[in-house]
Amino acid sequence: MAAVNLANSPITQVSQTPPVQTNLQPQLLTRLLLDLRGKRFSVDRENILSLPESVLLCLFPNGLVLSRQSAALSDGGNDDDYEELYGVDFDPDCFEFVLSFFQHAREEFYGTANSPGLLAAQQQLLEGGSPTSDFGPSPSQNPLLSKQAIIVLREELEYFSIPPKDGKEATDARGIANDALLDLKRKCGDYLLHKRNIFTALQRNVNKENNLAEQHLIDMLCMSGFDRDDEWGYRAMEPSRCCISSIALVLLKTGILHTTSPTGERQVTVDYNQMATAQKLLLFWRKPARKCWWDGIEVDLAEAGEPERIIKLWARRVWTLELSLV
Repeated sequence: MAAVNLANSPITQVSQTPPVQTNLQPQLLTRLLLDLRGKRFSVDRENILSLPESVLLCLFPNGLVLSRQSAALSDGGNDDDYEELYGVDFDPDCFEFVLSFFQHAREEFYGTANSPGLLAAQQQLLEGGSPTSDFGPSPSQNPLLSKQAIIVLREELEYFSIPPKDGKEATDARGIANDALLDLKRKCGDYLLHKRNIFTALQRNVNKENNLAEQHLIDMLCMSGFDRDDEWGYRAMEPSRCCISSIALVLLKTGILHTTSPTGERQVTVDYNQMATAQKLLLFWRKPARKCWWDGIEVDLAEAGEPERIIKLWARRVWTLELSLV
């Protein structure tokens, strides 16, 4: 048989190893440039990832992208100064409030270049544990020993104003409110906006329904860092909506007590009953829990010198509770 000339043969050998395309690997972002309703923020990736899950869901309802989207189409150049801008429909002042609180909590716990934090003073808890401890010497069994814990409580309040039958408030054939009804909604929103106490509405519902689970929720939160007279840390109206968004952030009371001796030495003790209460909040770590209820009240919106003007006001309140570790 004549030898086959491979150069002229229609059958060719194909390599089993595909060529490596190095330019198609997405480049991880170290910072994110966000546009929140016209206000821009440049935030480190680590700070973004440390935010509460419920806040991340509001910021990125379609998922958080941490890789440069144009990397697969790039020519392989190293343009590190280029940042993609992400438009986000979220209150910029609320976002700034959360970032500031988390940064302060992080510095207080881990310390700065000039001053050590709380973590440095409680190293013996990480290294040796305590023979009387219920959670053992390993910090992996109790992240509250090595992380700063923050309770995050959010409220989305959607309200509905019921005008009096003999009033001027009305809607047209297309359901569009007239000026009188719009003014009534604004006044109702302003009334609710200034009701800043966190637990008043829920306690009112407890007293009306005798709901023991809700009372237990209030008691647990007040044992873990809140006070019964606490107000929302940030509270604001949502634009063009009958909706008020609120958030409260407090450091979790873990039972780890830092004191200073008469000689100036820092001492650390543990209240294990308080630690056991704090550990219950770990159920809400990366697992936000929600509660929804209706709250109906009557308010007097009459101005000074005007006759009484009673308005029925219904509010649908949605609470989101979670624990963040930073």
